[in-house]
Amino acid sequence: MNFLSHAIPYLDHPLVAVSTGVPDFLSVVDRKIRARERMAMAALGSDDDAVRDVATGILHHIRDDRWFHNTTVFVESNLQLAVGLRDLLPGDRGFRPMFVGHILIEILLDAFWIRDRPELIERYYQLVDDTSPELIQRCVNQITGKPTDRLGGAIRRYAEARFLYDYVDHRRLLMRLNQVMRRVGLAELPDSVLPWLQEASELVEFRRVRFLTPPDGSTLFPPIP
Repeated sequence: MNFLSHAIPYLDHPLVAVSTGVPDFLSVVDRKIRARERMAMAALGSDDDAVRDVATGILHHIRDDRWFHNTTVFVESNLQLAVGLRDLLPGDRGFRPMFVGHILIEILLDAFWIRDRPELIERYYQLVDDTSPELIQRCVNQITGKPTDRLGGAIRRYAEARFLYDYVDHRRLLMRLNQVMRRVGLAELPDSVLPWLQEASELVEFRRVRFLTPPDGSTLFPPIP
């Protein structure tokens, strides 16, 4: 899942909701610092309410990713998208197609919420704006035991950029995908993949309910329009 989909089920708990993004924030700030499940579990016993909330958000992220990435619909769709991208870009037999398929599924699920329920993204960004990045940084430093002074600034830039809105437009989405490609050291995607992005969007939307239904059948998300 991506930022918004991770946070939606927890929007009534602001610090928890914003903290579901902590593992992804850390991957940008310093990939050597990991918010691991055992660390977050230990932090649930803290006397500090904020530390417990941040740890809870981290745990939600980790556990939601676990069931989401292991569903049949995710595995099959990721492979289908990777094969389609390889067919479109002959010779691209490396890691990139599977990586792009993986993150694209997550991004598109956020895009559909933004398109269909704009009040959710507005509420989410308001929570991000109202939450102290320095507070999250302090709690994460305590949870991971590996202090960083860069997390607060990264969260503040994330709040200012509002880049999740770009997901609903395929050309801007391609720009954001290529930013990720550069960050992880992969070749950028050409404009020729734009029609494929439309096909990918249709595929993910057709399977949207299946993507967002945990294996236990529980209801985490609001009804899909």
